[in-house]
Amino acid sequence: MASTADFKNGLCLVMNNDIFTIVEFQHVKPGKGAAFVRTKMKGLTSGKTLEKTFNAGEKVETARVEKRPHQFLYKDDFGYNFMDTNTFEQISIEEKLIERYDLLKDGQLVDILIHDETETPLSVELPPFVELMITYTEPGIKGDTATNATKPATLETGAIVMVPLFVEQDIMIKVDTRDKSYSERVK
Repeated sequence: MASTADFKNGLCLVMNNDIFTIVEFQHVKPGKGAAFVRTKMKGLTSGKTLEKTFNAGEKVETARVEKRPHQFLYKDDFGYNFMDTNTFEQISIEEKLIERYDLLKDGQLVDILIHDETETPLSVELPPFVELMITYTEPGIKGDTATNATKPATLETGAIVMVPLFVEQDIMIKVDTRDKSYSERVK
């Protein structure tokens, strides 16, 4: 059990027969009335987003979860296959548990959130940035760089990301996995 004073981003709570992780929270103390905590949570098993307001000091049930390092191996008909880097055990995870599955590259290291009591995988967290090769993009037009214009680029994993006009084909770029945006070229 925890109270609203223990809230932080990433804390996992048990509510409505689901496990939710806190994405955002805000402690509000109005001029008149009792304080409260406004939260935005994401269901780890259902994927639903929930906005809920708690009274300050309210007790909530927390879920015991553990992040374990895994390496992405391959994708087949049953899902995405990962190997635990400590025990070398392999597990298959459904596509719906991976938020940005189109940025996964063979051999990439990820963290898998696993429920301690049931040993079931809840979600896959990619690193904040991944380095991927551009396999196709239209050539940039000379003199068209006065504005922050972008163009679509197809990456080696099949994902499409908007990149600046000066970025060319067969170049490695760094992609932000949180919002699937171009970050920089890799030297």
